[in-house]
Amino acid sequence: MSNMFELGEEHQGLLDHADRIARDMLYPLSERMDNEEWWPSELFPKLGELGLLGVTVAPEYGGAGMDFLSCGVIAQAFSRWNHALGLSWVVHDNLFANNIYANASEFLKKKYLPDVCAGTKIGALGLTEPGAGSDALGSMRTTARQDGDHYVLNGSKIYITNGPVADVLLVYAKTEKDAGSKGITAFLVEKDFPGFKVAQKLTKMGFRGSQTAELVFEECRVPAENIVGELGQGHRVVMSGLDLERAMINPICVGIAERALELSVDYAKTRQQFGKPIASFQMVQSRLADMYANVETMKLMTYRALSACQGVAHGEAGRGEIHKLTAAAIMFVANTLNKVLDDGVQVHGGSGYIWESEINRLFRATKLLEIGAGTTEVRKLIIAGELLR
Repeated sequence: MSNMFELGEEHQGLLDHADRIARDMLYPLSERMDNEEWWPSELFPKLGELGLLGVTVAPEYGGAGMDFLSCGVIAQAFSRWNHALGLSWVVHDNLFANNIYANASEFLKKKYLPDVCAGTKIGALGLTEPGAGSDALGSMRTTARQDGDHYVLNGSKIYITNGPVADVLLVYAKTEKDAGSKGITAFLVEKDFPGFKVAQKLTKMGFRGSQTAELVFEECRVPAENIVGELGQGHRVVMSGLDLERAMINPICVGIAERALELSVDYAKTRQQFGKPIASFQMVQSRLADMYANVETMKLMTYRALSACQGVAHGEAGRGEIHKLTAAAIMFVANTLNKVLDDGVQVHGGSGYIWESEINRLFRATKLLEIGAGTTEVRKLIIAGELLR
C-alpha cells in the first residue's frame, strides 16, 4: 500500500479491472440467482480463465500468485455487483484454496489445486454442525476412525457454503474422541467418495444464489493421504484460517455498502415528490451523508485488517494482535453495513420494501455477515479476551 489510507496504484487497478468484469459478467446473473437460488455452473471456469481464481496460490499450482490484499479487492468488486457470487468465490478461493495451499502436503496441492484454480472444480469448507456453531471445535460430533489406509467419516455438517455444488471439500472430524477442541483432523473429501451426500439444499433469506447445504457422511471412506496438516492437529488448520476468513468477509460488506450508496444517490436524484427530487430534502441528504461516512470508515477498517494479514504467516494467525484486529474489523464493518442498508432502504421508501428491488436484495444480505465466520458476540469475546490477556 502506497498510502496508509487508500489502495496503492496496483491494487486500485486490480479493483477497477475486477469491477468491470463483475459488472459485465456477474451483475446480469444476480437477479435470477436471488429469485431461483440458481447457480451458474459455467461461471467458475470463466473466472479461472481470467486469472481470478487461486489468487493467493503460487503459479506452480495454477494460481495467480498475488497477495492477500488482492484477494480482498476482488471480493469487494465482485460483491458490488453480485454479492452471492462474491461469497461463493471467497469460500472457494480463500477458505478452501488458500487453506489447502498453506496447510496441505505437496501431493495434495499438486493433485487438487490446479483444477480448483482453473475453476473446473469448486471447493467448500465443512466445519459447522447442527449442534456445533460458535463452539465449532468443542461440540464437534463428526468422527473419523482409521481403517487400514483409509479413514471412515460419520456425521453431518450444516450451513455449508458451496455445499451443493462443491467437487472437493475441506472437512473437519474428530479422530480422538476425548480430546475436547483438540483431536480434530482436517480431510479433503471428494463429492463422489462413497458415503458422502448432500442431504438438503437450504433456502436462505439473503445471499440466495450462493448455494448452502447440509452434508452427511455415512461410513464415508477417505484415503489417509487426504489428511490436511497433521493427524489430530486440525484445530491449527481451523485457527490459522479463521482470522484470514474474517478479514475476507469485510470486503464483501464494503462492496454491498458501496452499491447501496450508489443506488440510493441515484434514486434520490430521480424520485420526485412534492414537485421536486427527494434529494433536495435535507432529511434524505442526512441519510446519504451518514451512508457515505459509514462506507468510507468501513473501507479503512477493511484495508487495515487485510494489510495486517499480508504479513502474517498462516500458522501465526488465531492469536494476538491479528486475532483482535480481524475480529474488531468484521464486528464493526458488518454492524455498520446494517446501518448503511437500513438508510438505503429508507431512502428508497416503499420501492425498497419490494422483494424484486436491488436495494431489497442487498438489505436481505446484511444479517448473515453478523453471524457467519463467528457471530458479533463471539467477535466481542475475542477482542475482550485479547485486551484483558
